[in-house]
Amino acid sequence: MGAAVNRPTPNLLEARAVEFAYGGGPPVVRGVSLGVPAGRLCAIIGANGCGKSTLVRLFAGLLAPVKGEILLGGAPVRGIPRRQAARQVAYVPQAQNLAFPFTALEVVLTGRSPYTPRFRFEDARDRERALEALETVEAAHLADRPVTELSGGERQMVSVARALAQEPRCLLLDEPSAALDLKHRAMLVRTLAAMRDRRGLTALIVTHDLHLLDPVFDYVFALACGELAAEGPPAEVLTGAVLARVYNDPYVRTRRVEGRTLIWSN
Repeated sequence: MGAAVNRPTPNLLEARAVEFAYGGGPPVVRGVSLGVPAGRLCAIIGANGCGKSTLVRLFAGLLAPVKGEILLGGAPVRGIPRRQAARQVAYVPQAQNLAFPFTALEVVLTGRSPYTPRFRFEDARDRERALEALETVEAAHLADRPVTELSGGERQMVSVARALAQEPRCLLLDEPSAALDLKHRAMLVRTLAAMRDRRGLTALIVTHDLHLLDPVFDYVFALACGELAAEGPPAEVLTGAVLARVYNDPYVRTRRVEGRTLIWSN
């Protein structure tokens, strides 16, 4: 038997020369081309207003580029039926307006809609998947609580559970840890890494928590003023030179200690 051949990981999501602007204004995403490899835990970093959230919404199919193309599994996203796309990609926004007193379990069950026939209610299997999703994010104790009574962090974990209940190939998360305490931020990253390892889940996360990226994440995309400034493994992107450019901060410093990158600004 010959030696094993290392082949590059195929991209599950891809942006090709994508540009987007809101309401005829200047582009907030400028000619971005990048590929999100399948079965990898990836992050998008950058300063506020650099286009991170917009790019994730483009990948989610919530926005359409004015130039370029978004691909899912090699096919243009715009040509994939919505229910079919929802079985492949789930999106968690920064915050959701949960104004009605549905229970957490009822909210998570809405993630099963891509699998539920029209004019039919969720069945026992859907309920089982929803409960499993809540357990995965350590929020099973919230199942019967109205979401209107939950804290911002608890609501965010319910939103993540809803996305997991879709059983997607790819999870898109826009600053999922913004409302979470330190314990639950670390737990969320461990959970996503475990799902990557066990199920081959692809995840793309917008985050400002740079200290959580190395060494757990596989790949980092850094944006600056709507353009791709750098990409690669965390150890290659989380450098003083790259971060000073991305955050327009000449005082940012980094140091590698025991396989991790420490980051601070003087």
